[in-house]
Amino acid sequence: MTKRILLCEISDVPEGRPHQVCAPERDDALALYKVDGELYLTDDLCTHGLVSLSGGELEGKIIHCPLHGGAFDVTTGQATEFPCKRALRTYAVEVEDGKVFGLIN
Repeated sequence: MTKRILLCEISDVPEGRPHQVCAPERDDALALYKVDGELYLTDDLCTHGLVSLSGGELEGKIIHCPLHGGAFDVTTGQATEFPCKRALRTYAVEVEDGKVFGLIN
């Protein structure tokens, strides 16, 4: 079942930089990205090195892991650079009245 979870205010999300969000309904953090005005949401934990991706560099739609330099496409979650091989989970995002919600299953 999909849950709609309040993540933050839209004004909290910087353009072109990852933003970590911690929702009380979850045990783990999520990473929110604003790329060309569009919002994308993924798990914040790298599938390879178990480090927070929100500490990495965002280049366009590609987030680079700060530990080993692997990378993921934030729009699809697909791993794009070695040593990352397994995709990130991605989630739908909704904005309503200036608030950002994640649709988490």
